[in-house]
Amino acid sequence: MDRKRLKKLLDEVRAGKVGVSKAMQSLRGMPLEELGFATLDLHRAVRRGFPEVVYGPGKTIEQVVAIVRSLRKAGQTVLVTRVGPEVHAAVVEVEPRAEYHADARALVVREGRKGRGRSGVVIVSAGTSDQPVAEEAAITAELMGNRVARIRDVGVAGIHRLTRHRDTLLEARVVIVVAGMEGALPSVIAGLTDCPVIGVPTSVGYGSGEGGKAALLAMLNSCSAGLTVVNIDNGFGAGYAAALINRRR
Repeated sequence: MDRKRLKKLLDEVRAGKVGVSKAMQSLRGMPLEELGFATLDLHRAVRRGFPEVVYGPGKTIEQVVAIVRSLRKAGQTVLVTRVGPEVHAAVVEVEPRAEYHADARALVVREGRKGRGRSGVVIVSAGTSDQPVAEEAAITAELMGNRVARIRDVGVAGIHRLTRHRDTLLEARVVIVVAGMEGALPSVIAGLTDCPVIGVPTSVGYGSGEGGKAALLAMLNSCSAGLTVVNIDNGFGAGYAAALINRRR
């Protein structure tokens, strides 16, 4: 049960359309479900505004299918991160509406129809190789009720490419900037905008970049105020944080 359903239930109780006993029965399954190998937090949608997200790596296909089935039984939107098409092929057998977003390596089962969403989230990727992480951020933010504007391949090696997107950046309420190599782009954008900027270092780069550590340290040491940084390749974390920020407008 999410906040929308809970509010509807409480409104019906207040209006006398649903009795207290029936309402308690509806809430009986909350907040946890034990699967043996996992304990699902079914109350998270009420507490945080979005259901528990499933981290795919390390789980068997059978475990992912069981988790998805339980979350859907509870009427919740499902997001499984970092999985391949073979997981989608298994899940779609029990949830035909399951979507697979190959760029983001994300599996999604939506509760209800896809809405237009709140505007205000802009996601910028420095290079084409950074786009899988950027797409993970985008899918996350969109599922959380946002309309995402994407700006692709505008890294500092050709910074003039960024200027034509000036209006989009200035209208943003929160910007996610995804960059590998030396990780300079988030500092540039944070110096040009008046909204929160979330830097996402990626593991894209050559030897001395050490799998994204160079980009991470560069972003952490930025002199541009208002820039915050998530961990290497953590598109999900950036998308979630951006959605929370945009919700407060």
